Amino acid sequence: MSNHVRSTIVLAAALFVSAVGDASAETAHIFWKDLRPTAQAAAENVGLPMIAAKLPDHGETLSLDLQDKSIQLAGYALPVDRDGDLVYQFLLVPWTGACSHMPTPPPNQIVLVTPSHPYKMSEAYQPVAVTGAMKPNMEKSQLFILDGVSVIQSGYSVRKAEVVAVDSVPDAVTLPVNSPWSFLNKKKN
Repeated sequence: MSNHVRSTIVLAAALFVSAVGDASAETAHIFWKDLRPTAQAAAENVGLPMIAAKLPDHGETLSLDLQDKSIQLAGYALPVDRDGDLVYQFLLVPWTGACSHMPTPPPNQIVLVTPSHPYKMSEAYQPVAVTGAMKPNMEKSQLFILDGVSVIQSGYSVRKAEVVAVDSVPDAVTLPVNSPWSFLNKKKN
């Protein structure tokens, strides 16, 4: 079975599970662009490093239209709270390497996710799809990385989220070839 077909089946299953859990709520498939104002430049258009610093509002303008809406968003999971391979909370980010190996995305491009049950994760930056109620709110999390602790500000949160692994993120930011972090543009086989 091809990776694309497998991803489609997994996403369909996640939608089915969320629809069964709350038949009255419609789940909207959103993309990273939906989390920022339409006038705000995308990360790849402002250049690296220091993405948020180059934005007039430092990426703190949130989409309040998403308040309490049932959404599904694909991105890369970076564990915040874990015990071995079980993850209790993670940051969902739009590209691999964000927050630990390279500059942090603006807050309106980071989602703090608390799965409905511990999510088994084999590696950091695993591509996942998250389904749940979106809450726009600024929140700080401590991220423990090899060279110390970073405090990361997220603009959104999804609690009691359904999380499923996917093979790819449809609107992932691809770093420029001349970026010192281009090695993070890894392809999964």
